[in-house]
Amino acid sequence: MKVMICDDEPLARDRLSRMLSRIGGITLVGEACNGRELLDAIPQHNPELVLTDIRMPTMDGLEAAAHMTTLDEPPAVVFCTAYDEYAVKAFQVNAIGYLLKPIRQEDLEVVIEKASKINKAQLASVRKGLEGEEVDDPVSARQCISVKSHRGLELIPITDIRYFKADQKYVTVRYSEGEVLVDETLKELEDELEGRFVRVHRNALVSLAHLEAVESVEGGFQVRLKGIDERVVISRRHVPLLKKRLQSM
Repeated sequence: MKVMICDDEPLARDRLSRMLSRIGGITLVGEACNGRELLDAIPQHNPELVLTDIRMPTMDGLEAAAHMTTLDEPPAVVFCTAYDEYAVKAFQVNAIGYLLKPIRQEDLEVVIEKASKINKAQLASVRKGLEGEEVDDPVSARQCISVKSHRGLELIPITDIRYFKADQKYVTVRYSEGEVLVDETLKELEDELEGRFVRVHRNALVSLAHLEAVESVEGGFQVRLKGIDERVVISRRHVPLLKKRLQSM
């Protein structure tokens, strides 16, 4: 079984690596020090199991696991953490195990054995079983939008996004380097990103952090955003609130 370790503490990674070396049939294919680094490395190493910490800089383990569920063949995930309060959220992102530090060799062996018995079809079944269930947001204050492309899983920082615009069944994400499509609804994004994005039209949300001005044009209004040339049309009923937001910034 191919395994990756993700932990921001080098000593924790070393200890876990030594423990894995005592278990037959395990190949450690890579290590990462945060969730973002882990996601970047997965296409290269194709691990079948990821052992990850939760509290890490840049991107925590919960958010990384949530992004992994969008992969066609996601690895099984086991959280290795010093904190027990994340257990519920861990299983909401389809973790198959939750080990508390300091991890005992026998506990690691049990969860490895469990992972070895879960094939890819079973993992897909678990994911489908959770689809449609209303669960608490597994990642508080999501930092990135995940997009599948020919390069694998790409992550676009929320702070880099200028606007979301709905077009039929997809939503266009406009950011500094261009635009991509995501399979999320505008309403879901509006609810999750409340306070960071504001609705300006029935089909558009704009970033408050990148808001520059409300401009009056023939026939209506539009919003100017930092770093991009195009404008986003504003519905008249949203103009007063948007101007008020600008004045308070």
